[in-house]
Amino acid sequence: MLTMVYAFNFIDRQILVILQEPIKADMGLSDTQLGLLSGFSFALIYVTAGIPIAYWADRGNRRNIVSLSLAVWSGMTALSGFVQNYAQLLAARIGVGLGEAGGSPPSHSMISDYFPPEQRGRALSFYSMGIYVGILLGFMFGGMIAEAFGWRAAFLIVGIPGVLFAIVLRLAVQEPLRGRWETAADNAAARPSLHDTLTLLRQLPSFWLIAVGCALTAFVSYGVGNFFPSFLIRSHGLSVAQVGVVLALVSGIGGALGTYLGGYLGDRFGARDPRWYLWVPMLGGLIAFGPYLYVLLTDNTTHLLVILVFTNILTAMYLGPCIALSHALVPPNMRALTSAILFFVLNMIGLGLGPFLTGLASDLLAPRFGTDSLRYAMVLASLFGLVAIGLFFFAARRLPEDLARRRRAAEAYSVA
Repeated sequence: MLTMVYAFNFIDRQILVILQEPIKADMGLSDTQLGLLSGFSFALIYVTAGIPIAYWADRGNRRNIVSLSLAVWSGMTALSGFVQNYAQLLAARIGVGLGEAGGSPPSHSMISDYFPPEQRGRALSFYSMGIYVGILLGFMFGGMIAEAFGWRAAFLIVGIPGVLFAIVLRLAVQEPLRGRWETAADNAAARPSLHDTLTLLRQLPSFWLIAVGCALTAFVSYGVGNFFPSFLIRSHGLSVAQVGVVLALVSGIGGALGTYLGGYLGDRFGARDPRWYLWVPMLGGLIAFGPYLYVLLTDNTTHLLVILVFTNILTAMYLGPCIALSHALVPPNMRALTSAILFFVLNMIGLGLGPFLTGLASDLLAPRFGTDSLRYAMVLASLFGLVAIGLFFFAARRLPEDLARRRRAAEAYSVA
């Protein structure tokens, strides 16, 4: 059920992406304004609220937090269908960001208490498949609803089911025992403050390399992905409904397979050497880079969509292994906060800057390249993937030392 919550998270987050072109035409917006809507404005409140909510989750009932958050972001999505101008839509998206801030950190913490360490990579990857289930459903039905009834109806129709599912979640899901798979020393630790968690993480350089590596991977995913429907409409001549269907299948299925595959390979090879949790996404990104550039530069739509399936599989393998490693580096009562810090970095850089800077680059390149300006802005954004690959490489080199230090550092917060 937590995976379905994450699916609702991305249905409501990504519905705007498939609706960008009709909203742009209706309100007369620029690509920079679209980037602010789908990126920075959402990310700012998302990451700012995420830290205190995660602090609450490390102490309170995580199931209730997730249920409440789902109701808030789904309700704000439905309200987006009633907006009359850009400022109102911006305010509604900020409300969605506030609700979604309470989704992932408590869920990550719950999953780590449902599953033992050797299964967490797969479990967290299965949870992260909700991203692509949400993208699939949001793109497919959002595009069809928008074409048939308009973009306002699409917001309303996708928002209401999430409110109802929040009630089901509250009644059906049990709060797991916190720290059930950990040692007595781990579970004896006092409840840490944000300062305690940051103090521990400052001693673990691999965590920050992982966080920024994830952030730059997300920069490419959001910077390119949030404009991909617009790119297919402008440069390849597809309709909104066509884009919704093809991206639902290509991105949704490819991304879901890649996310689970990343966790599966990480757990399988990471049992022998934990550095495989980083080598898997590093190799996936490296293999995908060249074909990904071809996807952006080709004018052959069929080639683009076929190759995009494989690049999406390869580039989606990072999230589950990286979350699992971040949890391995800290004691149980720091996991929700650690996830929030990881997602603070990931979303501020990836979601906050990716779409905004890509949209800004598109507007700046428009006088020279016309409707193809978005294509070349997306190529520039994709280059950050090479930096992410390098950061995963250096994180893997540092990881053994930090895992050895983890136990010693965590025990500094234990109580007799």
